[in-house]
Amino acid sequence: MSQYPVPVPALDDAATPPGTLWSRMRADPQYAPEHLALEAVRRLGPEAAGWAARARADHPDLTPDELATLAVKNFTALARLSGALSGVAGLPGAVLDVGVLAWTQARMVLHVAAAYGADPAAPERATDLLVLQRVHRVAETARTALGVAAGRERASRIFTGAAGGPLGGALVKLGVKLAQMAGVRAARKVFAKLVPGAGVVLGTWVNSAATKDLARRAREHYRNG
Repeated sequence: MSQYPVPVPALDDAATPPGTLWSRMRADPQYAPEHLALEAVRRLGPEAAGWAARARADHPDLTPDELATLAVKNFTALARLSGALSGVAGLPGAVLDVGVLAWTQARMVLHVAAAYGADPAAPERATDLLVLQRVHRVAETARTALGVAAGRERASRIFTGAAGGPLGGALVKLGVKLAQMAGVRAARKVFAKLVPGAGVVLGTWVNSAATKDLARRAREHYRNG
């Protein structure tokens, strides 16, 4: 089947992390992947559930594998573009690129989960994201880190304004953590971005390869789950 039955808009409001998430991640870069995973499940889980329900209603002959394939194709194509869309140079642009890529990949995993019948809005999907994106090796440590990040998120609403260290250092730390989550080597991504024209070419290839590798793991996980 060549056409996505219920398209997910490529450049809608859900295509990039919301500003409130960027603020949390910049203030707490050590737990950036956990903050991203929690926000992705909150914001993107219902979207993925709705997409899968509409797809099954409109195309009842689709198998879970076929539905997952459609989602993977859609978001792999979007991942190829993520490094070329920001138009921001230097270190901030590199951080933005890997953040958008990690968000796009999380969106894909949640759609794959929905394709195989798992609830993409369930809290345990955040644990799945961190393990599948190789931020944590096992679910137990992922759940612990999510609990810490959620507690820090709640605390940040009470105690504000504590940005640890210079902005440049925080951006580098944030970029490294997001690159880890997105399956991209931080040094290659960040320094290639500083060379005019190099970031887009390298980004397209690296983004696609990392996303396809994640898609394979996600499909195996939810198919066998």
